[in-house]
Amino acid sequence: MHRKLGADAGLTARMFLALFLLAVVYLAFIGVLLLLHTGVALIVVVVAVLLVAQYFYSDKLILSSLHAHLVTAQQQPELFDIIGRLCQITGTPMPQVAVIPSQVPNALATGRNPKHAVMAVTTGILDQLEPKELEAVLAHELSHVIHKDVKVMAMASFFATVAALLVQSGMWFGMFGGFGMMGGGGGYGGRGRGGSSEGQGMIVIILVAAVVWAISFVLIRALSRYREYAADRGSAIITRDPAQLASALQKISGTMTRIPTRDLRQVQSANALMIFPAVHMGKGSLAEMFSTHPSLEHRLAKLQELESQLSS
Repeated sequence: MHRKLGADAGLTARMFLALFLLAVVYLAFIGVLLLLHTGVALIVVVVAVLLVAQYFYSDKLILSSLHAHLVTAQQQPELFDIIGRLCQITGTPMPQVAVIPSQVPNALATGRNPKHAVMAVTTGILDQLEPKELEAVLAHELSHVIHKDVKVMAMASFFATVAALLVQSGMWFGMFGGFGMMGGGGGYGGRGRGGSSEGQGMIVIILVAAVVWAISFVLIRALSRYREYAADRGSAIITRDPAQLASALQKISGTMTRIPTRDLRQVQSANALMIFPAVHMGKGSLAEMFSTHPSLEHRLAKLQELESQLSS
């Protein structure tokens, strides 16, 4: 019988609230664009193409950026045995498996759905964790696959990316006095009343886009942290041993503080997907608010709660 991950009512409510607030912000953004009749169709199309490409080719892009290579069961029998057992427990298709040549202890999962998933681990995490700890980490990553988190986060970030590109393009054109070039009329001569009106409209759009990007940045980071809590919970349910994930996170965190910044930078392109961010994290609630992951202390506290629930 397959183990179902179920849902945490409080966590689900917070994720729903974050998505609802994002939808409100994005709808307001669309309303402003329509109200000002500003032509941003090209930017929307570009972002859509980029996100679709990322959605379908995220596994290849991530593996390439991390210099990871796919491995076979003959090359990594213990790793395949752990992942295969977890897939049997959850009724999930066996993903592709990759190894990242880095001493930074970490793991990630990517791919648009369970049938096209890749789970990757660093050589550092293979060297440092005990088998049960590694199993808990891989169960966390498998939970991301089951929850289709790559798809959820891609959808959530669509208009945030549009807003970011609008701000960047506005700053670029603004440096050369070219706001009239970005107007909805398709002309390039920003002179006269029409050009002035278009330029003023574009300035408003840039300001609104900046606000939308700032708000969505915070909300998307919050959503990302909730997804991490959900994956931690999934690991605890799959393995029935939250203490192993807690132990693994403590080891990873302790090692991360001793790794040179240069080595951390080599894997930071995939920080949002990894089980633990490859950064020297700051302390305090403000630092956590801008992080893709909850603090170690908060994650350990949640895992301790789960352990009490599972043992009762």
